[in-house]
Amino acid sequence: MPVSPAIDVADLHKAYTYHHKAPGLRGSLQSLFRRQTLQRQAVDGVTFAVGEGEIVGFLGPNGAGKTTTLKMLCGLLYPSAGRATVLGFTPSRREHPFLRRIALVMGQKSLLWNDLPAMEMLLVHKEMYSLADAPFRRNVAELAALLSVEHLLDVQVRKLSLGERMKMELMTALVHKPEVLFLDEPTIGLDVVSQQRVRDFLRRLNRELGTTILLTSHYMDDIQELCPRVLVIDGGRLRFDGPLGALAEQAAPDKLVRAVFSEPRAALAAVAALGDLPLRRTDDPLEVRLTVPRGRVAEVASRLLAMGHVADLGVEDVPVEEIIRAVFTRSAGAPSAQNGPSDPSDPGAGGASAHSEATALEARP
Repeated sequence: MPVSPAIDVADLHKAYTYHHKAPGLRGSLQSLFRRQTLQRQAVDGVTFAVGEGEIVGFLGPNGAGKTTTLKMLCGLLYPSAGRATVLGFTPSRREHPFLRRIALVMGQKSLLWNDLPAMEMLLVHKEMYSLADAPFRRNVAELAALLSVEHLLDVQVRKLSLGERMKMELMTALVHKPEVLFLDEPTIGLDVVSQQRVRDFLRRLNRELGTTILLTSHYMDDIQELCPRVLVIDGGRLRFDGPLGALAEQAAPDKLVRAVFSEPRAALAAVAALGDLPLRRTDDPLEVRLTVPRGRVAEVASRLLAMGHVADLGVEDVPVEEIIRAVFTRSAGAPSAQNGPSDPSDPGAGGASAHSEATALEARP
């Protein structure tokens, strides 16, 4: 018997209506009598499905429709058209059994209150979700141990570092053990050590509890380490759905060949001999870095070795950042609805904290 996906999206649309006003007093007076109404398509016919227990990366440039899609999947926004189900529920209905089984963490917006210790907010969520005392204490202890923050539970939130605060955000969202976790830039602003700890935690959460995770991030390390599958959205439209490796082959049909020579003259000779290949800039006079079509890698490597004086030779994939940038550059030439103001549902537009707390409040029976 086929298993229903945890997240199922079909031809999802979200359009925003806004009013255009010319600047200055004259524009204000004109808008009183003749207001120009425009529309922006933030999400334009997106279709995908995420199976139970999957970790999927959701990529796209700013304003692509990522946050809008996540908010529709959480029930914070109503879709203009199309269908979305999460765990068999229609998110826009905001039914209590649905809200008790999901969580949304937004890296730029907080669920915590600055003047209270995190433990106080965890107790607030305990009441919101009507959690029994023993399971609640057990969950808090497990999460605090996983994130190594046992000693910080009674510290005022305003006195925590950004990384410590992000860990507390995750604890607050996960204390009721949701089955589906939506993460919007969870490592934004964190140092490399804190980013790695958050990634390790999410990997373990998925492995041990089977939590389904849909993750947006501009840090490619997050995607490479956590997400075997990626969705790429741009201009409100889904541009790619598949393994990260397949995206690399589709968007970057080249490899990087790196050779280190024992003397500068040999490096210069290699550059002259392989002048038909794009040369990548390097500050090391002994190093040569070439962009090579995948089908010519063996040939180029053999030619470099045959020149002699090769101290080191390596073949690398094109950095993921370049691959994603190539995808965005290509799709920028395709028809899209990028005109108009920025997405009103983006974190920077305000109101997201209220939305996030509304999700938790609606979970009260």
